[in-house]
Amino acid sequence: MKQLMIDVRRCNGCLTCTLACAAAHSLSKTIVGAMAEKVPSRIQVLPVKGKAVPLMCRHCEEPACVDACMTGAMRKDPATGIVTNEGNEQTCVGCWMCIMACPYGAITQHPTKKVALKCDRCQGREIPACVEACPNNAIQFVEVDTFAGERAKKAAAALSAET
Repeated sequence: MKQLMIDVRRCNGCLTCTLACAAAHSLSKTIVGAMAEKVPSRIQVLPVKGKAVPLMCRHCEEPACVDACMTGAMRKDPATGIVTNEGNEQTCVGCWMCIMACPYGAITQHPTKKVALKCDRCQGREIPACVEACPNNAIQFVEVDTFAGERAKKAAAALSAET
């Protein structure tokens, strides 16, 4: 199953991913429209020791947010692995237990709806908007083993160069 994987070495903090996220979740499906509609991004790009680090929901295998949700609004789709409260907003009471339970801080409060807001991997899209928009390929939508294999090859090459 493909996952959103981050290569922080490639992120330059341009925030294109956040704009694409907002656009994908707007009615107009454009960046300008998202800004006019005040659609928030579901991705954060945080500065850490001078580096930009994209942060979004990891859609955990055993999501703490789902366990913490007292109404059952937050659910994990067994077929796609997507953790979301989309389509279940009517049962979200804004208790923020999911926000407190998420170890990544990837869930925020929707600024106007007062419900939890998080990455939904752009349900309905083959490739999430943040992945398509990233000019540096810092956000990838790949199989975990593929990502790990590439990392292993780079590490092996670096080790062989040192010897």
